[in-house]
Amino acid sequence: MTVLPEAPSARGPLSLSERAYAAVQDKLIMLDIPPMSPIDEVGLVAELGVGRTPVREALKRLEVDRLVVSYARRGTFATAVDITDLAYISEIRVQLEPLAARRAADGTGAETRAELRELADATEGLDVPSLTRDELMRWDLRVHRSIYRAAGNPHLEDTLVRYDNLATRIFCLFLDRMPDFVSHVEEHAGLLRTIADGDADGAARRARQHVQGFEKAVRAVI
Repeated sequence: MTVLPEAPSARGPLSLSERAYAAVQDKLIMLDIPPMSPIDEVGLVAELGVGRTPVREALKRLEVDRLVVSYARRGTFATAVDITDLAYISEIRVQLEPLAARRAADGTGAETRAELRELADATEGLDVPSLTRDELMRWDLRVHRSIYRAAGNPHLEDTLVRYDNLATRIFCLFLDRMPDFVSHVEEHAGLLRTIADGDADGAARRARQHVQGFEKAVRAVI
């Protein structure tokens, strides 16, 4: 049985629906549920150890996130990973990622700055070639989530998480063909340090270049 995640929450313990949402979302982002495959509600109920209601509520939220799609009389399916969506996703991220980085650099307190520096140190210490695809992707998600949270705007954070999830699915699909993932990871360390140093302009510039570089790298291997 899969252990449902207990993510920290300012609202207290997560409900079963929220925990089911996080667990299924992770499977969709990491392509453990392959694109366009049917969602096995009964299987998820058994795997997650919850009732059908929490799973169905989670799937409704995931449909809003564009991670699943439901069809009358056919059921619910994981959405396709469509490379034509890359330009649309990047168009949004190239505007909002720099905004989040700028806000984080401008408004982050000493404690959060220290946490971002520690994350930068840990990022620089990664032995990237030895990491699995899932480990690399989870680290990428961790870095971006830390920046979004540091921006201090929950609405901006929610929006960026949604589009970063969609970008990560594309990343997972093409990672094996991308020859220079090490530099992509190294960019994270520089971005985190620039934010921690309070350099708002530099942070915004690095965030924009990071998103643009990601799109360019994916297109180079299509």
